[in-house]
Amino acid sequence: MMLAVLGFATLGSFMLLVMRKHLSAFTAIMLTPIAAALLAGKGAKLGDMIVSGLDTVAPTAALLLFAVLYFGLMMEAKLFDPVSAVIIRASKGDPVRIVVGTAVLALFVSLDGDGTTTYMIVCSAFLPIYRRLGMNPLVLAALATMALGTISGTTPWGGAATRGISALHLDAGEYFTRMIGPMVLTSVAIIATAYWLGLRERHRIDPDTLNAYRLEVASGEAIPAARATWRMWVNAVLTLALMVLLILEVADLVVLFMVAFVIALLVNIRTIDEQQELIKRQAANAVPVMMLVLAAGIFTGIMTDAGMIKAMADAALAVVPDTWGNLVPLFTAVLALPLGFFMSNDAYWFGVVPVLAESASHYGIHANEIARAGAIGQILHSMGPTSAPLWVLLGLVKAELGDFQKHALRWGIPVSFAYVAFALLTGAITIA
Repeated sequence: MMLAVLGFATLGSFMLLVMRKHLSAFTAIMLTPIAAALLAGKGAKLGDMIVSGLDTVAPTAALLLFAVLYFGLMMEAKLFDPVSAVIIRASKGDPVRIVVGTAVLALFVSLDGDGTTTYMIVCSAFLPIYRRLGMNPLVLAALATMALGTISGTTPWGGAATRGISALHLDAGEYFTRMIGPMVLTSVAIIATAYWLGLRERHRIDPDTLNAYRLEVASGEAIPAARATWRMWVNAVLTLALMVLLILEVADLVVLFMVAFVIALLVNIRTIDEQQELIKRQAANAVPVMMLVLAAGIFTGIMTDAGMIKAMADAALAVVPDTWGNLVPLFTAVLALPLGFFMSNDAYWFGVVPVLAESASHYGIHANEIARAGAIGQILHSMGPTSAPLWVLLGLVKAELGDFQKHALRWGIPVSFAYVAFALLTGAITIA
């Protein structure tokens, strides 16, 4: 019980320090679990717990490094200008259409299962438009994270569900078939949220600025010139091939991004000096992301190895009376929201979900329902500090974690509860 209380206190302290801006996210995410471990009398094992956490995130940090370098190069090569041109023409300068387009593109791109790729593409297409009009980039960030959590967090080829399927030894088809309905309905809810946010932005933007931009769109002045050079075609084919190989899981993601970056560097940058200058420029975006991911690894390593994560899950399970056994799937879905927000996917899916599935089996509830319920928490996970791609997104929109979460959670929490309701409505999870 003491470990559970300490765990919840650690999470609450982290959120308070970050949202009130008493500490930076990088500082708070390391100091709070270290302090908790010392209070729990685990100081002697602190070094081992930190190294354990770093081991789990090191591949992710390397992946993010090369993903940021690759997409940074693609942005400099103006690969996504044709996409931006189509979007700007279709939007006709209307913030509502721009925000809804953000949600639609994010939902579509999230099908590839990779968060960094999704955020890079969405920001490449829409961020220049948001900045030109003075729209709030946190709107883009909130919609992108909700889309990623819904689509990538639910599909069997996304990282979260894959963990659940493997941990519980499930058939991917049986798990996913009943999740298609609630996933689609939640996507509609995200688009509806985008429409509402677009209306807010339309009323917030200065009318003169908006009218001027609409005239620029109508005249073609605001539409980026997209000349199809041979390099652009090579970049497009290379990026498409990268996406296909990512989905097919031909090799580790970090290997694919490393090879793709080297090829892109040779195609687009002629001299060694110019290549080094590009790496230096993009390192300004990549290094802060790596630091935060490594710090998040320290957070989860200490919380997991110190026993706080398991104690928190056990404490939550103890709240459910035996007579409420039929409600275990619903309880799992609701519990997935806070646990998904604070925990890494590895710790959650391999540490907590099997415990919930074992409890559910005593009441004749199939593990598929527990896996589906657990996936619902991925919307809030995508907004939490242990979501590695989130740090890439925050770097792109130039926002602090606390500011982002204050804005995004207002929409992410209601949409997550809507996801729970849709899962109940369609029978993906049951309470019978």
